[in-house]
Amino acid sequence: MENKNVGYILLGISALISVIILMFNSALKEIVESSCTLAHGDAVSCPMYETINQQTYIALGVVGLLIIVSLVLIFSKPQTQTIIKTKTIEKKSNKKIDTSSLKPEEKQVLSLIQENRAIFQADLIEKTGFGKAKITRILDRLEGREIVERKRRGMTNVVILKE
Repeated sequence: MENKNVGYILLGISALISVIILMFNSALKEIVESSCTLAHGDAVSCPMYETINQQTYIALGVVGLLIIVSLVLIFSKPQTQTIIKTKTIEKKSNKKIDTSSLKPEEKQVLSLIQENRAIFQADLIEKTGFGKAKITRILDRLEGREIVERKRRGMTNVVILKE
C-alpha cells in the first residue's frame, strides 16, 4: 500500500477517534453534573471537572500526533524503485573445433556434448557405453586441448563446451 493511502486511512481514523472523544467528554460532563450537584451542591466547584479536562486534553494530544503522522505520510514523496536493465547476450558458439587430430571415441564424445550443449558425465558413460575410466581419460584429453570443461555438480560432473 502506498504511503498516501495509509496517511488518508490514518487521518480518517484520527477524525473518528476525535468524535468519539468529544462524545465521551460530553457524556462524562453530564454524569459529573448530575452527581456533583447531589454531593456538593454546586457542579462548577466539583474536583471531577479537572480530571475530565485532563483526560480530554491527553486524548486530543494523541489524536494530534496521529494527524501529524498521517499528514507526513500524505505529503511525503513516494519511494522510487531503481530499475537496472541489463542486456543478456546469448553467446552462440560459432567456434569451429578442429577434430582432425581427435581419436574416433573423442569425436563421438564431442558430438554428444555439442548436441546437448551440456551433459552429465554419467550420461556420457551411458550413451557411449564406455567405462568410467575411459570417459575420464577422454575428457581429460579434451580438457587438455581446451575444447570442453568439466564443472562439479553434486556427485557428478557437467561437461560443457569451452568458450
